[in-house]
Amino acid sequence: MSDAASAKAETGKTPITIKKYANRRLYNTATSSYVTLDDLAKMVKAGSEFVVHDAKTGEDLTRAVLTQIIVEEEGKGQNLLPISFLRQLISLYGDSMQFIVPRYLEQAMASFAGNQEQMRKSLQDAFGGLFPFGSLEEMGKQNLALFEKTMKMFSPFPGGTMPGMPERPASPPPAAAPASAPQAAGDDGTIKDLTQRLDQLQKKLEEMSKGEKQS
Repeated sequence: MSDAASAKAETGKTPITIKKYANRRLYNTATSSYVTLDDLAKMVKAGSEFVVHDAKTGEDLTRAVLTQIIVEEEGKGQNLLPISFLRQLISLYGDSMQFIVPRYLEQAMASFAGNQEQMRKSLQDAFGGLFPFGSLEEMGKQNLALFEKTMKMFSPFPGGTMPGMPERPASPPPAAAPASAPQAAGDDGTIKDLTQRLDQLQKKLEEMSKGEKQS
């Protein structure tokens, strides 16, 4: 199924056609205007479906352009992809497990999106308003610990490592906040609840992955 057909099947709407010319310029046929990668990134965030075709050959370039957007965002410092994840993903090209990866990642992102609002609220409850940590550095350590746990669900192998590769050393627990720092009531319970939800989501994804292997 082409990217255009896939987008229409998912949303029920005909996606906007973006034409890419030899000079690398992108033309939005819906607005009759030239656009940039930043414009396309904004369209994605707004939920607009589009496909990119070579203006001369008609070749579908949607995947390549979306990948280019990710590269541009990562280059700006918007680092969402851990180095370990990128290494694992690269190593799977040409591997016998390659055919599972796209569907696995789609399911992982769909599960993440479904829980995104609940996770955002939990994070806001934990970190918003009053800062329950003694300093920004301590808050950063807590955020990093939660982020790493969240990203484990993107690994196609249990434990976040590939077979034959040494497991990553466990991250040291975040330092305790200074005794003088005020603690907001219920923060520990909120963090524990969020961590448990992430663990449950990871287990669910691992079961889905096992089901794909057996089928």
